[in-house]
Amino acid sequence: MPRASSTPRSSAYLSALTQEIQKKLQRALGSPSQRRNLLQELFADIALEVDDRAKDIILSREEDTISPADDGRDGQLCFYDVLADYYVGVPESGKAILDLIVQLWSQSFASHIFALLFHKWLFEVEVDNSEILLRYSSALVQGATNVFWIDIQTNTRRFQTLFSYLLEEVVLVPARLNKIPVQAQRDLYLLLSRFILFYNSADKLEGFLKQFPAFTNAFFVGGPADVFVIELTDQLQKLKVEPVLLYYLSQIKVLQGMELRMATSTRLKTCLYSFTSPGGPMYPTRAVRHAAWDALDFLFPVAISMVLALFLLEFPNLLHKDNIVFSVRVNLFPLGKADKAEEAVTRRITL
Repeated sequence: MPRASSTPRSSAYLSALTQEIQKKLQRALGSPSQRRNLLQELFADIALEVDDRAKDIILSREEDTISPADDGRDGQLCFYDVLADYYVGVPESGKAILDLIVQLWSQSFASHIFALLFHKWLFEVEVDNSEILLRYSSALVQGATNVFWIDIQTNTRRFQTLFSYLLEEVVLVPARLNKIPVQAQRDLYLLLSRFILFYNSADKLEGFLKQFPAFTNAFFVGGPADVFVIELTDQLQKLKVEPVLLYYLSQIKVLQGMELRMATSTRLKTCLYSFTSPGGPMYPTRAVRHAAWDALDFLFPVAISMVLALFLLEFPNLLHKDNIVFSVRVNLFPLGKADKAEEAVTRRITL
């Protein structure tokens, strides 16, 4: 992803953006009745993709360096991306905004804004106070959870760069991860476990599990793979957007070969089975049912075979007990003329 340049023109533009953000936060602080709307508007503004005019300013280079067109790096660039870099490069520029967010801490969208603007600052700028670190890291996890769910609900990946940073530049880099308290580290791992498949990062799963922190309930729950699958299973049961659920079910095949406790394996199997039947509580569509069967067949081929074997074993008994009746009724005759044909066109087989 392109990064903001440090030219005077770019810095002036980002400084002006920072002042606008600060003004809107001050308005929200001083207007309780409009607070939620103002914070929601601010969140939407910083989540916007950078337009071409602004991109020319933000990514401008000095004459003796390569231009954005020659940079060779493609991808969506949002305002929060460049502002997050700016607050790392010029930490004092974001201090006023951070102080205002802290005063609005309990308000809707405050954690969203904090996570987008200060996720890099938290890990790349020195923060000595452990109590503040705990507060900020908790807000980061909460805010990241909220914005990732927005992507889930809209089936978009606008916050892909936030996820990628937390996974590749924090979780897989112990020196940065260890900056935040242990409980926050665990919460961050649980969060990423739920969204790692959605954000196309299955190829990082092996390294992700190797870095998994120790959990106090590991004796009862199991190892990293068990914790990961439990979180993933819970996530599947919360998904209501069909394309997203189908994508998860297609990606879940990466679990093949994982060593899991029996309880974890059963939990996953039960979850997948819940998507194979029409009706409640999941009310899956036909496409979801087929995808769930495919996932079951891939991950638990023996289990599927056992179900079929049990059915075939019971089938003769059901037939013998007159419990299965096949009836085909075809009504092709005008009213009043079907009686004589009924015997010919209706077959009732009791085996």
